[in-house]
Amino acid sequence: MWLIVTLVVFFFARAVAIKLKNPIFNPLLISIAILIPMLLVLNVPFEVYYADNRLISDLLQPAVVALAYPLYEQLPQIKANWKIIILACGIGSIASMLTASLIAVYLGADTTLIASMMGKSVTTPIAMELSGQMGGEPAIAAILVLLAGLFGAVFAYPIYNLIGITHPVARGLAMGTVSHALGTATSAEKNPQDAAFSSLALVVCGVITSILAPVVFTFALWLSQ
Repeated sequence: MWLIVTLVVFFFARAVAIKLKNPIFNPLLISIAILIPMLLVLNVPFEVYYADNRLISDLLQPAVVALAYPLYEQLPQIKANWKIIILACGIGSIASMLTASLIAVYLGADTTLIASMMGKSVTTPIAMELSGQMGGEPAIAAILVLLAGLFGAVFAYPIYNLIGITHPVARGLAMGTVSHALGTATSAEKNPQDAAFSSLALVVCGVITSILAPVVFTFALWLSQ
């Protein structure tokens, strides 16, 4: 039942987003705004809702892999800009982890929350696995990933337009580094080149974060003592 409800709500939200053409009316954001109050009013446990929508959840990994297609289309440009790509993704990944952990330490968060925040800017499966390995809570990590993705999907292109960022390499790398798959999906709707570099950043940042997250986490724990 809830799988059908979710699909109906999403397609309705997508129709609204296409009609209004405003970043605030993101299909995912609209879907969340409809589904969460519905579940609360009807007192439906999350476990029941998740079980009914397990098929959609299982499609997350193939969906991320499918983003490799625009990557293949832009292969010559990627080869020409590989130094910039590695540098931008490296700095972006480290900055994302440091800012999250330092803010958490400053606010007095416990180690579980700090660990859960490490992967907020990478795709959900990686973030949840990292969080679990470092003693965090995968569910919290998934929520933070969702929030980072939504902020990028809603606000990235208005910010690009406001400050005059037009190059697809810059826009794509920034989006993929900070807002992972959700941001990349938004880039795919705007420009194929943006989507290609966003897909690449998503993958590269996932690898970099997986390697460096334990180091940054140890540094954050040292600061919190």
